[in-house]
Amino acid sequence: MSASLATVASIATAPAQYPIDLVQSQAFARRCFATMPALERLLPAFEHTGIDERQIVRPLEWYAQERGFAEKNALWEESAFALACVAARRALAGFPAGRHELGAVVFVSSTGIATPSLDARMVAALDLPRTIARVPLWGLGCAGGAAGLARAAALCRGLQRPVLVVAVEICSATFMAGDRSRANLIASALFGDGAAAAVLVPGGSGPTILGGHSQLLDGTEDVMGWDVRDDGLAVRFLRSIPTIVREVIPGFVDQSCAQVGLTPASIVHWALHPGGAKVLEAYAAALGLPAARLAPAHAVLREHGNMSSPTALFVLERILRDTPAPERGGHGLVVGLGPGFSAEAVVFAWSR
Repeated sequence: MSASLATVASIATAPAQYPIDLVQSQAFARRCFATMPALERLLPAFEHTGIDERQIVRPLEWYAQERGFAEKNALWEESAFALACVAARRALAGFPAGRHELGAVVFVSSTGIATPSLDARMVAALDLPRTIARVPLWGLGCAGGAAGLARAAALCRGLQRPVLVVAVEICSATFMAGDRSRANLIASALFGDGAAAAVLVPGGSGPTILGGHSQLLDGTEDVMGWDVRDDGLAVRFLRSIPTIVREVIPGFVDQSCAQVGLTPASIVHWALHPGGAKVLEAYAAALGLPAARLAPAHAVLREHGNMSSPTALFVLERILRDTPAPERGGHGLVVGLGPGFSAEAVVFAWSR
């Protein structure tokens, strides 16, 4: 008998506690980047992000002071652990079989470092089985949510036991108060903090993971990532990202669907990582998607900003939660793009 496919039994999200709106974001940038020559030309970018509000783990003024890597990483460690536990508890509350059945936990984060990884602390805090297999994933950035879901599904199918996946990022911990670069300014307009978690089970009803697909582009390490400095993780991304999306995504989606015997025309539910308004525009243009298909991604971007790895899971949670009963069913695709330059996808079938 073949192994049962993994099904999403529950999914939950946890935004950070301090909301900031567009007016606050622009005022903060005007103060912190006051000596930046191109500031007035770049400030309107805040209004074109598609973001009305984001959430961060400290009041804005905390970020105005220059801080070293150790202090920022301590903020990540404390805040990521707390948010990850909130998201995981919410997901486990919706898992009727109980946490003691879990066979593995996949933990995704790229905005700080800890050894042991934070999932080790979570095992005790959440009273998970001490024999649980731990799979920490680092360095996947915005692709981490889709990648974590795919790796968790593979583990679930292989172990034939439930698997917990948690993605958490404290993007605000990477802000550079003394850095007047364009990349740092745009990052301050886009990124928020949050966590998402899901429990996957073998068999069962609900969205079933049919397969995952990964693609890495050679020679693109400079497109997106971190530059490690004494004052922390400095964001690196190029203006060419929307162009790369238009060039890469059609073929990537074709291949992701083909691996499970589908075509892009079969996809009804699009859980696309909303890297920003321009990235969503690039998705729409490249895939010929109507506005309604991107509405969940736009809503998450508008309400939470780009939280890196958890964001695609926020979109998936919104689709599963808000789709009216008559419209449920069919196939869906979760996609994230990250450092490498890389793309990660998960194809699912949502039976009524």
